[in-house]
Amino acid sequence: MRTFSVRELTRYIRDLFEADEILDDVWVRGEVSNLTKARSGHWYFTVKDSDAQLRCVMFRNAARGVRADVRAGDEILAHGRVSVYEARGEYQLYADQIEALGGLGDLHLRFEALKAKLDAEGLFDRGRKRPIPAFPAQIGVVTSPSAAAWHDMQNVLRRRFPLAEVALSPTLVQGAEAPAQIVRALERLNQYTDADVIIMARGGGSLEDLWCFNDEEVARAVAASRIPVISGIGHEIDFTIVDFVADLRAPTPSAAAELATPNRDDLLLDNDRLRIGLASALGDSLSERTRELGRLQGALRFTTPLKSVQLARRRVDEKRAQLARTQGLQLRRLRERLAHAERALEAANPRQILARGYALVRDDAGVVIRAAAQVSRNQRLNVQFARDQIKVRVED
Repeated sequence: MRTFSVRELTRYIRDLFEADEILDDVWVRGEVSNLTKARSGHWYFTVKDSDAQLRCVMFRNAARGVRADVRAGDEILAHGRVSVYEARGEYQLYADQIEALGGLGDLHLRFEALKAKLDAEGLFDRGRKRPIPAFPAQIGVVTSPSAAAWHDMQNVLRRRFPLAEVALSPTLVQGAEAPAQIVRALERLNQYTDADVIIMARGGGSLEDLWCFNDEEVARAVAASRIPVISGIGHEIDFTIVDFVADLRAPTPSAAAELATPNRDDLLLDNDRLRIGLASALGDSLSERTRELGRLQGALRFTTPLKSVQLARRRVDEKRAQLARTQGLQLRRLRERLAHAERALEAANPRQILARGYALVRDDAGVVIRAAAQVSRNQRLNVQFARDQIKVRVED
């Protein structure tokens, strides 16, 4: 039989409590008693009903967020986790929220009822949630144009990814008329824009302020959206029904803008890394190809017909020179023959003969007169000298 120390057994019991999912996230309804607000800011109290009581502690940071004026005897709803305080061996509720019944407490009950209903219908299932596009060309926003959250989101979107177009579908985000307007704002983005993602946003507020995002029609409109929806409603500790239905939940509106966009600075760094990596890879590849080329050139020296080509080239050059010499000799001979023929032709030129004192006699028909018997008395003749000519008449 195993024996435990008190500490070991108490810690074992504590671990059992903390492993229980229900005890880790529970709402307890009861009457406040033995309320002590310590100087440290911590609250110590008990919640009880007619049959049982539960010790509770609320630490300073959580107590600061309590808006209700909690007093002994008040009916409250307390939220937190149940665990074991080892020093005393007692289990207690570590509270992080307190709401008064008759007002906000009723809203919590309605919240839990609607949450259970939609969860049973499968609207919260992970399998129906769609991925958010990595590089949206257009981002739709459902919020109030006068809200600080809208201006904060614009700053984030411009800083992170200015390439994306932002389409605001304005709506009220608080009050009785807000749910219907939010539904119409979602429908406008789905019907008339090419948005790749929708951000539904509102800054922090009380449960009543955020209640329009716990409306059933709003939740169903988010579930029916053809465009993925990111919810960025309230602060990190605030949860609405829309958060469970949306494809992605962000703790704040600014965080929603960050989740919807890539970071320009990160993209520039990635681009630089890729460029450096590509340059390195190309350099390595070029070096390897250069080495391979050197190896191939070395191997080619032993197999190339370069010497045969060079020898044939020299023979061609010699034949070309020989042909040029032969052509030159033939050309000189032809020129000499041409000069000799020109001299002979010049010597036989009638003008050269006439220049030596001879004359050429022809009748009017152009017939050359070679003897006196060819002419008659009074016949007119043409006498051609070297430079000019005259006309004569035969007298005897």
